[in-house]
Amino acid sequence: MAVLHNRVSNEELKMRLYAETEPRTTISFYQYFPIEDPKAFRDEWYLKLNALKVFGRIYVASEGVNAQISVPTPNFEALKNYLYSFPPLEGLRLNIAVDDDGKSFWVLRIKVRDKIVADGITDPAFDMRNKGKYVDAEAFNKLTDDPDTVVIDMRNHYEYEVGHFDKAIEVPSDTFREQLPMAVDMLKHDKEKNIIMYCTGGIRCEKASAYMLHNGFKNVFHLEGGIIHYANKVKEQGLANKFRGKNFVFDERLGERISDEVIAQCHQCGAPCDTHTNCKNDGCHLLFIQCEQCAATFNGCCSKDCYETAQLPEEEQKLKRKGTDNGQMIFSKSRQGLKKKIGKSPDQSPE
Repeated sequence: MAVLHNRVSNEELKMRLYAETEPRTTISFYQYFPIEDPKAFRDEWYLKLNALKVFGRIYVASEGVNAQISVPTPNFEALKNYLYSFPPLEGLRLNIAVDDDGKSFWVLRIKVRDKIVADGITDPAFDMRNKGKYVDAEAFNKLTDDPDTVVIDMRNHYEYEVGHFDKAIEVPSDTFREQLPMAVDMLKHDKEKNIIMYCTGGIRCEKASAYMLHNGFKNVFHLEGGIIHYANKVKEQGLANKFRGKNFVFDERLGERISDEVIAQCHQCGAPCDTHTNCKNDGCHLLFIQCEQCAATFNGCCSKDCYETAQLPEEEQKLKRKGTDNGQMIFSKSRQGLKKKIGKSPDQSPE
């Protein structure tokens, strides 16, 4: 029987990844298209991609696919040819990571979901085929030179914090499903203006552009390929880079540098810093920004309490964690939860 799931521990898989000698290329892609049997589609892809030694995270739904993966560089063309063999994916744009060490993923996980990006949209009249106009890097720069153009960031607060386009407006929410109605309300007096929406790789802003048109907006655009594609094209074409700071990514890297600017601050001491990390206390794993000095002081923990917990024997730590469910804390961070955990007097030494 064919193996359709990983059966090796994460620890072993990480060791294998770091023992690899051939380079890997990190890519992301998505496509909205109808899939009649997502489970069968998922299983077929798992067999083929696993054979190509692809690692990463892929979501499959009846509305399409969404992928962030790495592939051994010698297998890149074989992967591309396989993807392009599906008519809806022929010529699909593959976003190549900007700042890549090849260590972004260590296992292949392909999951079937209701949607490839959770949006909370229940209106049966909503139609993804009626979406905003693509703008490439050059057109984006020209449109944003117009002071009447509105630029909307369709990412979460922790993504916006470390990097965003000049003059971009943040939609202050914790999830994409919350952002969509909030964006409509925030821009209700700007329905005749040019509105450009952007995100990391394009999947969220493409759906957001369709949602805005669905709600009566007229001149809606979305950045082709998101920040990743923009950054690559800016370099290739010698264009002005209007992105400030770092692009947050949902893999082991937790970020790729787009410009030399550091626009965020360490959540513990306030020093300029844009390095995300997860709290080293296994009962926490809060995602936060920490500078090198605070990382040394707190041993990679987000607070004095977590520092003290992490010093306990492993059995005591397990007892403290028993019955605690952190859910998807590695990325699902609410603003209030972050403020409550870190607090406003974090400069105290844990000693």
